[in-house]
Amino acid sequence: MSEPVADRQASLNAGSTASLRPATAPRDDPEDACTWFGRTWPRLSAGTTTPSVLVPVLVLVLRLFFGHRQDMRVVPRHLQRLVRSVALCQVVLAVLAIGACTTGAKSESSSPNEGAVCPVPDQLVGTGETGVSDLPATMDDLHQAQLLIRGARLIDGSGGDPVVGVDLLIDARGTIAAIEASGTIDIPAGAEVIDVGGRSVLPGLIDAHTHLLSEPAGSYPELVVRTRHEGEADRALRGAANAWATLRAGFTTVRNVGGTLADRALRDAIIGGRLPGPRMLIANFAIGITGGHCDLSNSINPEKLSHDPDFREGIADGPDGVRRAVRYQIKQGADLIKVCATGGVLSQGDGVGAPQLTPEELRAIVDEANRAERKVAAHAHGNQGIRDAVEAGVHSIEHGSVLDRPTVAQMRRRGVFLVPTTYVGRVVEEAANRGLLSPDSAEKAKAIAPKMRESFQLAYKSGVKIANGSDAGVFPHGDNARELAEMVALGMTPKDAILAATSRAAELLGLADIGQLAVGFRGDLIVVDGDPLQDISVLEAPMLVVKDGRVYVREL
Repeated sequence: MSEPVADRQASLNAGSTASLRPATAPRDDPEDACTWFGRTWPRLSAGTTTPSVLVPVLVLVLRLFFGHRQDMRVVPRHLQRLVRSVALCQVVLAVLAIGACTTGAKSESSSPNEGAVCPVPDQLVGTGETGVSDLPATMDDLHQAQLLIRGARLIDGSGGDPVVGVDLLIDARGTIAAIEASGTIDIPAGAEVIDVGGRSVLPGLIDAHTHLLSEPAGSYPELVVRTRHEGEADRALRGAANAWATLRAGFTTVRNVGGTLADRALRDAIIGGRLPGPRMLIANFAIGITGGHCDLSNSINPEKLSHDPDFREGIADGPDGVRRAVRYQIKQGADLIKVCATGGVLSQGDGVGAPQLTPEELRAIVDEANRAERKVAAHAHGNQGIRDAVEAGVHSIEHGSVLDRPTVAQMRRRGVFLVPTTYVGRVVEEAANRGLLSPDSAEKAKAIAPKMRESFQLAYKSGVKIANGSDAGVFPHGDNARELAEMVALGMTPKDAILAATSRAAELLGLADIGQLAVGFRGDLIVVDGDPLQDISVLEAPMLVVKDGRVYVREL
């Protein structure tokens, strides 16, 4: 990734988290009195209540009988008695408040400040099953304890052979600090230790083609109704659930290639620690021509639309128009640019392989993106559209369904990645056979899916760089790893499939600190039961998921 993008991602990852503390409890709650008193009187002792009780009492007594004696001489005797009575009541109330505090704060489970006067919880603790309760409650919680993974069978994402009997230490910043033979790393004080019992440990997986705000519809009419009915809030809330499903499946980083501005809200909420989810790179709206694959108003009566989509929603025509669209997506926080170079399967009224953006428009998009140091991903099914996009300088071809040898050779020479999405080809083909697609989309799905599989095999055998990308959103999120099994079924070795989902995907995304388990890299890892080099499907059921040194899934 270009330096500004990497810097922005790093700064966002280090961003502050809004406090999630609850509002003040009702006054009749003993813990409320405890909290109030803890703010009113200094904590003079962390281990015993006696000094904390006596000191404020003695202060009051001394002030009562000695500190103001000269002032009290000029006050009538009956008023002196009244003042002393009020002061004595304050002493009694103070003692009672301390007693309620120390009694109410006791619990069966110990805590770091157990035994202190009026201990205030350091963070909110929840019991929900969605994982949201495990999120940091304060900025201090982001600096979690160090984590030691013991007894690993290490598949580090570099392509090397597995190493048995390894310990990994992730420091409090979420960075891998040490990788040594088991038993040789000194356990830091307070570190969490997880013994994985010889299971396979891999880098957190990467999906370079997702749509977190989308999910499959039961039928084409349902999809149309949903598109017209829902707003950005609906999509963002769905995205939150899909992000958690993706992280739970072991994918700690995704590239979200085309959605809406709600993608930005989701990305930033995850970075800020408000939601559990994978690290996201986003494109916001994909850029395409009027009436093309990216134009979601296709086949909809214009009377039903408030406006025709324009550059703000990625729809533009001509070199100047598409430049404006690129600038707008970047203005709204896009980490990369997604373009629709050809038609697609699920869009209506366009040929699946027909070129859409002209070579001039594609060059203008790539030039504008490069000026802002963004990469460009090109949705492209047909061979001519693929070739136009490659010649324009895009960094990856998404789908790449109809490839020939000259185009494959050009991709290899230029270092252009293929993100094949082979599993989604099978998904839409089956959906077409079950009558779940529109007649137009069903016809295109049946025609393109077999060619997609053939083109993947050609590209792989020819040495084109391949990054894992699932197109999740067309099928349920959380099933992302099925793309790896599909590629292996089509002839890719499990080792290369793992590389496609780790270090090679990281190279495409331009993130130099993920994709491998090595000192200095981010503490993203998964643990699986079994050997993925023999059975790639074991990656579909991770038993431990760690992102930035924080445990999100633990089923060991």
